[in-house]
Amino acid sequence: MTDAQTTAMTIQASMKDAAEQGYAKATAAFTTGIAEASAGLEKTQAQVKEHMEKAMKKAEEIASFNQGTVEALMKSSQIWSTGVQDLSKQLAATAQTQLDATLTTFKSMTSLRSLKDVMDLQASFARASMEKAMAETGKLTDATFKLAEETLAPLTARVGVAVETFSKAG
Repeated sequence: MTDAQTTAMTIQASMKDAAEQGYAKATAAFTTGIAEASAGLEKTQAQVKEHMEKAMKKAEEIASFNQGTVEALMKSSQIWSTGVQDLSKQLAATAQTQLDATLTTFKSMTSLRSLKDVMDLQASFARASMEKAMAETGKLTDATFKLAEETLAPLTARVGVAVETFSKAG
């Protein structure tokens, strides 16, 4: 074997060695890159899953909160409706009582003989009607304020829940 052949074989062996080492390094780098990309992808998937779970939990909390608000509105409406019916019955009863008193007074006036007796009965009736009207107005005012408080109670409670819920979320 000549020196040139030996040199060629040495160069060829060196090139083969370098190619094998390059291939091994490239394969290792590729394998490492794939492993790092896979780990990054897994981390990203875990973060996406975590954020989706948080978003779903918030959506459920909001839906639950809104359901409570609708229930409070319904309860408030029921209280208002019942209260207005009760107030209407009270007003009708008062009007009926006043009408009965007026008819009774007019019937009594027909049996009186003197103008003085008629005027006294009329004055007495007017005074009693005014006192009754003042008393009924007081009762009606109290009932109206009570109805307003009762109607607003469920809504006020929801506002309290909202403040508590959203102050925790912040």
